[in-house]
Amino acid sequence: MYEYRQVIHRMRMGESDRAIARSKLMGRLKCAQVRAAAEENGWLKDAPLPEDHALVEIFKHNAPNTTHDSYCLPHEEQIKKWFDAGINGTAIHRALAEQFGFSGSYSSVRRRLKELRRENPGASCMLDFEPAEAAQVDFGKGPVIIDVFSGDEIKTWIFVITLCFSRHMYAEIVADQKVPTWLACHRRAFEFFNGVPRKLIIDNAKCAVVRACFRDPEVQRSYGELAEGYGFLISPCPPREPQMKGRVEAGVKYVKNSFVPLRQFRTLTDANEQLKRWLLETAGNRIHGTTRQKPLTMFAETEKHMLRPLPDVPPEMAQWTRAKLHGNCHVQFEKSYYSAPFRLVHQTLWIKATDNTVKLYHDLNLAAVHSRLKKPGLKSTVDEHLPPEALAYKMQDSQWCLKQAQAIGPCCCRFVRELFANRVLDNLRAAQGVIGLGKKYGSARLEAACQRALFFGNLKYRAVKSILVQGLDQLPLEGEQTLLPSAYTTSGRFMRTGAELQAN
Repeated sequence: MYEYRQVIHRMRMGESDRAIARSKLMGRLKCAQVRAAAEENGWLKDAPLPEDHALVEIFKHNAPNTTHDSYCLPHEEQIKKWFDAGINGTAIHRALAEQFGFSGSYSSVRRRLKELRRENPGASCMLDFEPAEAAQVDFGKGPVIIDVFSGDEIKTWIFVITLCFSRHMYAEIVADQKVPTWLACHRRAFEFFNGVPRKLIIDNAKCAVVRACFRDPEVQRSYGELAEGYGFLISPCPPREPQMKGRVEAGVKYVKNSFVPLRQFRTLTDANEQLKRWLLETAGNRIHGTTRQKPLTMFAETEKHMLRPLPDVPPEMAQWTRAKLHGNCHVQFEKSYYSAPFRLVHQTLWIKATDNTVKLYHDLNLAAVHSRLKKPGLKSTVDEHLPPEALAYKMQDSQWCLKQAQAIGPCCCRFVRELFANRVLDNLRAAQGVIGLGKKYGSARLEAACQRALFFGNLKYRAVKSILVQGLDQLPLEGEQTLLPSAYTTSGRFMRTGAELQAN
């Protein structure tokens, strides 16, 4: 309105449109429009200059001249839909050209998007927090560290927790965003602050939130137990609204832009030692851009004494997850295997893993307890968890069979040794079956049956069983002795003695 008033004043002083345009205050065409409106309303006479509201009423519809309508008009709804989805202008222009044969330039799309942003400014309000009321937590991309000892390249993340009132923060460089790392970072942060805020505002990271939802988010069970132990509330941000934790977002950027550049890190431990010193010396003593005070001073004077005290006994940090019990009676957790009772095969179990133990639960009942395995591929098996037939095969090995056969008798022991002497066939189940016959027929009959099977050279489980079933073990062997050399005794089943031949 100031420009319009200046132009009208110059027109009243007798200056032409060309002279006004030469001063670069307004173009000739627009000057002609202003002159016509001024003459129509009597502003070029000796009357006082119009007020701003009068100029607004006249010139508010004074839009720049265009030779044609915008090329974006036929695609107005589609552009608005893509704009609401957060797609940038270059992608919208490319999609219009590829899908709808759009012939306009990118500038036309850019102008339309500018109008949409003006219509939807996306304004927000600044939240205020009381001392110790809340803290905000987030991860950010960290530096790539090359370990000087192992030479390994470590891709890292920066864990940051910022107290909302004082802006004092704790940060740590970690190698992953897994649940154990997330829980351990919280414990070290609370110990760094020597207290716990009443509420933690978090993002929807998988290590904290299982199901992100605006109304009913589902928190990771491990994180929920930690919150109960330390006594804080979990407040997940709505999906796709990171501005609700703007303090920690700014804190992550501050660490990435002020601490990480121009530093050398020998190891991950060395990086965290440097970061901790920087938090206390530099970050904590800077003049914060919003509060205009030092975060460490505000924390020490006001917020520190209002934090909830740490529990006398630190809560157990346990990782909860669900897994199905496989047909081999084992669940897999972090590439290691833990057994559970065979009656729960193909059912889903809850796994509670701490630093030293792994507990398996089914329907709130404890099903198994194991020591935690530290190396992938290891297996922890409790024999009672296996089915009886599998357990019998596992426990009754060759040494067990020989020991049992020796207790039964020398013939039974010799028979079992002959079974194990086979160079081709694994006769463990046959030996277990022979030993098992003693429970039904007794040791004496089994010894006699083995003696008869050895005499006829029939080293089969079914031969011993057939002898016992038919009662042949009770028949004498004296009449079947042979005078042939010992080399032939093993194949004398159909041979007759000399007396028998003479009698014939």
